[in-house]
Amino acid sequence: MPGWEVFSLAKICHIVGAGPFCPWGPQPQPGDLLIAADGGYAHLSRWGLMPDLVVGDFDSGPKPAHPQVISLPREKDVTDTWAAAQLGRERGYSVFYIYGGLGGQLDHTLANIQLLCHMADAGEQGYLVDGQVAVTAVAKARCCLPPTLRGRVSIFAQGGEATGVTLSGFHYPLSEACLSSLMPLGVSNEAVGPAPWVQVRAGRLVILYPRLGPTGWSCQFFPL
Repeated sequence: MPGWEVFSLAKICHIVGAGPFCPWGPQPQPGDLLIAADGGYAHLSRWGLMPDLVVGDFDSGPKPAHPQVISLPREKDVTDTWAAAQLGRERGYSVFYIYGGLGGQLDHTLANIQLLCHMADAGEQGYLVDGQVAVTAVAKARCCLPPTLRGRVSIFAQGGEATGVTLSGFHYPLSEACLSSLMPLGVSNEAVGPAPWVQVRAGRLVILYPRLGPTGWSCQFFPL
């Protein structure tokens, strides 16, 4: 599993979905990949950005006139966002920023959280972001949140038990604890600093924390 020293040099795959519009959109840098997932193309148009790829079954809007459109069948086993992430993987990307993936349809929000867990298990970094919150997942690693982060942070076990859970820099700290996906023990904690971090030795955690602004909400991950 790659460490943060690898991720810090990695290019980013930005995926924009059709969920609620966020005033802070992606800020792709040279070498990044920008993908519109179905109706996310309309969001990119509002931001004045042109995607590198457009993928979807186009059930949330018309198929755009774009030179790189990948059409998907409406009857399929994955969401358009999941398919977009797979395209990013195939092109060598391992860090994913997903916009328009929170709120809106609850089933798609849950599917996107599952996608974050899948990425964490694969040693990738994935984030769901909107105008107020960022969500990431961690598996068998230490996740260092933005060092200036303050405010409400919620941490949930996913897919059973998460063991060896340690929280540092929080109002309610933990040391080598066990969290269950059947009990929301980690809801509504508070980052009080300095440099809050979350560690899990087995299983996986989903972390929700305040988005600090257009940038500056990504984390550092150190595999165990």
